[in-house]
Amino acid sequence: MIKLDLQKFSDAFILPLVEGGKGISISNGETCGAWAAAGSVGTFSAVNADSYDENGEIIPQIYQGESRQQRHRELVDYAVAGGIAQAKIARERSNGHGRIHMNVLWEMGACEEILHRILEGAKGCVHGLVCGAGMPYNLGEIASKFSVYYYPIISSARAFSALFRRSFKNTRDLLGGVVYEDPWLAGGHNGLSNAEDPLKPTNPYLRLVELRRIMNDFALQAIPIIIAGGVWWLSEWEDYINNNELGLVAFQFGTRSILTTECPVSKAWQSKLMTLKRGDVKLTPLSPTGFYSSAICNRMLEDLLELQKRQVAVVENSQATVIASGREVSIATTKEVQTWIDDGFSAAMLTPSNTVIFVTPRQRDKILRDQKDCCGCLSKCRFSSWCQHKGSTGNIPDPRSFCIQKSLQGAAHGGNLEQNLLFAGHMAYRYGEDPFYANNFIPTTKQLIERILSGH
Repeated sequence: MIKLDLQKFSDAFILPLVEGGKGISISNGETCGAWAAAGSVGTFSAVNADSYDENGEIIPQIYQGESRQQRHRELVDYAVAGGIAQAKIARERSNGHGRIHMNVLWEMGACEEILHRILEGAKGCVHGLVCGAGMPYNLGEIASKFSVYYYPIISSARAFSALFRRSFKNTRDLLGGVVYEDPWLAGGHNGLSNAEDPLKPTNPYLRLVELRRIMNDFALQAIPIIIAGGVWWLSEWEDYINNNELGLVAFQFGTRSILTTECPVSKAWQSKLMTLKRGDVKLTPLSPTGFYSSAICNRMLEDLLELQKRQVAVVENSQATVIASGREVSIATTKEVQTWIDDGFSAAMLTPSNTVIFVTPRQRDKILRDQKDCCGCLSKCRFSSWCQHKGSTGNIPDPRSFCIQKSLQGAAHGGNLEQNLLFAGHMAYRYGEDPFYANNFIPTTKQLIERILSGH
């Protein structure tokens, strides 16, 4: 057994074990309530969360608006209804135990409005706000308005320092913890800076020591650091517990919490997790958010990675030309282009990087359809050129990315797992190696937490 002292989270002393938030519709009220009922921190995602009809059936998020702005307003209303529904389910399932946290992406469309409306509509259900994927300068202010705690997700001491100096110092009494999400180990969107090499991970311990040093400079010794990314067996992290250099720490489980009976993902998804090998999770820059992200390498991801290779630069006054996105452009070379065309990749599309990519006509049609159907799920999107403040980013849509909202909705609601995005942390391969999951055993959340507390 690993000895973990109870810690204060959102004004309650509980186990320092945290469910990692996973959208869309992966961490929901059922999973959150189960983690809270077990005396720890449950987290539901308010990113395109599911809502239900009078019969308890999931309401499909179908968009009727003719304009992108109209569809964006529909998306916001869906998100609010879903967030309120999941918060109430989590409260009911928790039986008054543990803590209920809500996770959002700061760069999701209309994030601040969605937060306000969910917290107003689910008063008393949510104890803490967890937020990453961007610099959430207004997070503390929103938490203060509703008297809930807040937990920023950061990947470096530098990022936290900037947030605290500019904003969080004014609401420090409600800062419940700081989530350190390792950019080379965690699943989903990762906070790699431009100065960091995605192929050269740095030691998480050293990054945590630097974060604690910065926090101590701000007199935040009593605030825990929640370690996220790469955590599987606590026995492998014993040196981080009761460590004077790190101070108070807690542990977040994102990918590992998918394989529980309460998690709503399909049986096929859970079975796929059992088959993963080391290296099957890839860190790529493909997300339309502009952030790096980690996901299971499937046919969709392979196609996107291959697409990046079928690319040539646009130049002036070249003898080599091609019809791309409906107009003739000069390209640097035709050396490989004819081979791509012969292989079926005969549709050329312009990119905002002043290049041309080659895809099949079917791929082109899907890209154009998805771009046309944009509902503004992000504050700004390089795939569709949507920007919620200006209407457009000013760039042409980037066909080298994809519609993340459609893909995550598809993965969560019965879509083809080879053709949709499956976020996962880089330790996911351990499902197949961990004897706890032998013979395809799927635990309840309570059983998983008991196993975690055993050290394994």
